[in-house]
Amino acid sequence: MQYIRTEADGQFAFSETVDFLKIPSELYGFRNTQTDIATAFSGRRVFCFCGDVVIEEEELICQECGAKMHVHAHPEPITLRHVPLGGDLTCLRFPHNRFFCPSCGATRSQYLSFKAVGHLITEALCQYARDLLATGMYTNKAVGEITGLGKNVVKEIDKQRLQDKYTIDGVKLRKPEYQAKYLGIDEFKLHDGRRYATHIIDMERGHVLWIGHGKKKQIVYDFIDHVGMDWMEGVEAVACDMNSDFQEAFEERCEWIQPVFDYFHIVKNFNDKVVSEVRREEQRRLIEEGNIEAARSLKRTRYILTSSRVTLQKKDQEAAEGKVLSRSSELFHKEAVLRKSGYEAKYDALLAENELLFTLDLIKEKLSEAYRQTDEAIMAEMMIDIMDLCSAAKNRNLLWFKRLIENHFEGIIAHATYRISAGRIEGLNNKIKTLRRQGYGYPDDEYFFLKIFDISICLPTRDILNRSKNLLENSFTTNFTNKTNHPPRRLRGQSKRCWNMSLIFFAKKIKNFSKKC
Repeated sequence: MQYIRTEADGQFAFSETVDFLKIPSELYGFRNTQTDIATAFSGRRVFCFCGDVVIEEEELICQECGAKMHVHAHPEPITLRHVPLGGDLTCLRFPHNRFFCPSCGATRSQYLSFKAVGHLITEALCQYARDLLATGMYTNKAVGEITGLGKNVVKEIDKQRLQDKYTIDGVKLRKPEYQAKYLGIDEFKLHDGRRYATHIIDMERGHVLWIGHGKKKQIVYDFIDHVGMDWMEGVEAVACDMNSDFQEAFEERCEWIQPVFDYFHIVKNFNDKVVSEVRREEQRRLIEEGNIEAARSLKRTRYILTSSRVTLQKKDQEAAEGKVLSRSSELFHKEAVLRKSGYEAKYDALLAENELLFTLDLIKEKLSEAYRQTDEAIMAEMMIDIMDLCSAAKNRNLLWFKRLIENHFEGIIAHATYRISAGRIEGLNNKIKTLRRQGYGYPDDEYFFLKIFDISICLPTRDILNRSKNLLENSFTTNFTNKTNHPPRRLRGQSKRCWNMSLIFFAKKIKNFSKKC
């Protein structure tokens, strides 16, 4: 490979132009004089571009005294990893000059404009790795395989990218540059051993706004202190689960924010704590009474009892159409798995045999109908009917569910006004689980939290933030100037809501008293 380099604008002149491509290297000042081919430990071919770096006259001026500096006679060679060419790796090898001032004795190394800060790689390779990581489609291991870098180097590059994007000098999170109307808060598993963390997100965009260790009130307090009370005045409601600490924390600091308990959490509590327990208790009761056949009919029915009738009808329809759940394989001698039928018939048979299961079905249908309402008064009346059904059944699990509704009544009926759900929060929790499994765990919590910030935005673009230095320009929408200071919404609607609740409650009591008389 015989070729020469001209001094005109860093262009190359090859002896056989048909064998080479002229590609801009962006290695300003580097002169390639020889190229060697070697083999890496991984077996990949490595192109080693040997040469030297041009010394500018300005660099020979001492910054301390202004005298002319000398170049050391025997500079140490340095090797920098460079951008790979297809499946081949590349590197630069050249002597790294060191200057010495005979007047004041100061020394310094030659400045390399193409070297990445903190790593023995070129800036082009560092930017290439950042671009791959910014897409969100590659794990750190995959980026290391593509670029030929070690996993620790890739992790440091990625962490620096995330700190540039979401923090100020790596010590403080950036404040959101847009106004969120609805918030969502939930905890997720951090590590084994009952360690949890809590994230707060914007329900309309799905972006993570805050993450903290634990699941206590202090998480909410720290978030409010971070964004400020002026920003919190634009928030109207927060979607959360039945964790009372989150609800109380928002009510203590921002009493105008309305906590909302969505359909998912109330039905999950009903299925896990009521339906499943009632099925087990009924099965034990039938066995004690000697009714073995009836007890056997309750085995493997948890899915049927916790599903809605619409879901069961849909599965029966799929069975009638012959839906294939798993294809057959002649290679591995596997038969096709088809959708089974008889879900709704089995469900009706269970309800006909057990009165308590019929009550559970009635409550489940009323819950579904109540959460479709858009008027708080109508929804409150329907929830009170559900509490009456729980009281009439005199079952300890249903009485627990009644107390759950009573303790969270205002947040439940608020769903009629604020039509928000925890769908985005639960979806983000699934992304977090996938992220943790892909990385085989993240012992560095700070890096893990920054990765969660990144996956919530989910913009598969190049890392232009590092190029333009305009941080967060492409990730957030700045619409903060049109914020208006309106009176607290919860205070305006609280008296009306409480008055409607009181009327409905006393009307029910009078109705029940009249029946007893």
